[in-house]
Amino acid sequence: MGSWPKIVVHADMDAFYAAVEQLDDPALRGKPVLVGPKSNRGVVLTASYEARPYGVGSAMPVAEARRRCPHAIMAPPRFGRYEEISKQVMAIFEDFSPAVEPLSLDEAFLDMSGAQHLFGPPEIIGQKIKQAVLDETGLNISVGISGTKYVAKVASAHDKPNGLTIVPPHQAVDWLAPLPVNRLWGVGKKTTAKLHQIGLMTIGDIAATGERELRLRLGVAGSRFYQLAHAIDPRRVNRGRTAKSIGSDRTLSEDASDRSDIEQHLRRAAERIARRMRAKGYVAKGIRVKLKTTKFEMITRQRQLPRPDDTAATFFAMSTQLLDECDHPGPFRLIGVAAFDLGWRAQAQQSDLFDYEVRRDLEVTIDKLADRFGNGVVMRANDLGPRRTISDNGVNLDFLDYRGGERTGTPG
Repeated sequence: MGSWPKIVVHADMDAFYAAVEQLDDPALRGKPVLVGPKSNRGVVLTASYEARPYGVGSAMPVAEARRRCPHAIMAPPRFGRYEEISKQVMAIFEDFSPAVEPLSLDEAFLDMSGAQHLFGPPEIIGQKIKQAVLDETGLNISVGISGTKYVAKVASAHDKPNGLTIVPPHQAVDWLAPLPVNRLWGVGKKTTAKLHQIGLMTIGDIAATGERELRLRLGVAGSRFYQLAHAIDPRRVNRGRTAKSIGSDRTLSEDASDRSDIEQHLRRAAERIARRMRAKGYVAKGIRVKLKTTKFEMITRQRQLPRPDDTAATFFAMSTQLLDECDHPGPFRLIGVAAFDLGWRAQAQQSDLFDYEVRRDLEVTIDKLADRFGNGVVMRANDLGPRRTISDNGVNLDFLDYRGGERTGTPG
């Protein structure tokens, strides 16, 4: 293959959550496994490869998945276990490259440029990464390698599970050409239908169309699709993660329409994200509220805060104001809050300093108690009843913000 000027690896664990469940419980191996809440109101987080021939996949409602694959075994998610293995996998990646960009618990980019003299050609690099993950975790991983992030990511999904696909940079355009247009980043169902309407069925069709024509038909996205179809992707592999927002939403076990019930869920969400932000040293300049109706209509409202903040009291107060603007009686099946437009607390200018610090000191004290004795050590009286959500706190990537004792995550 010769020496490549740039080597980008995309490594993606196969059916990660389900694979972990099958690893830990031999009785599940070889059987269709769905990871998700047992409530029919929830969605499937991951389906094992034994379940996928039945048309079951992630983000599918549990009720539909059970209808399609009635003999599937439901496994409740164990996010702490998934995070534990993710830490192992990311540490393995860092044995190969100092430039590792995690995308989620189970996938990451690695920049292996210039590493051929250490590990061998791209195919050997891929084999060594796969073997290292298997040896340490017992799990399979699919790897794609090319000269850009985009082509490497498409390649990793090309031969799942347990695949290894190498796409030399000079062959990337021809390799992409026969693939369907929905393999382009940013092309979902609606865009796929639009591209089909104008006669563009494959990535090769887009590559053969002039950029100017694509831009006239599709706007700025047309230029982006043209670049990707020609395997042009100048983005670098970044070791750190940039958090654009921090959110928390929950699908409810029972629909909520009473104002007090909705506010209770908003308060819990505000407390969760405020605690995460204080741990990371972030402040937010804006708050967003998300509500999903029983007809699956999504309602969002957002507003800038008067000043950067990291307290649940402020986030909750703004959330209730945004709730007033939603102008929908409900009932709602999902309620969530997100903090956005993030920055460093150390750089934020606070007015009303005394009032802010008093509120913050109280919440920080509760943080310390929870860190030492567990999350349930201090609770509001109205939180003593049932949680009324279909799952516990989900997974997040906060642990990836510090690697090797160094802060790598940033707000942005």
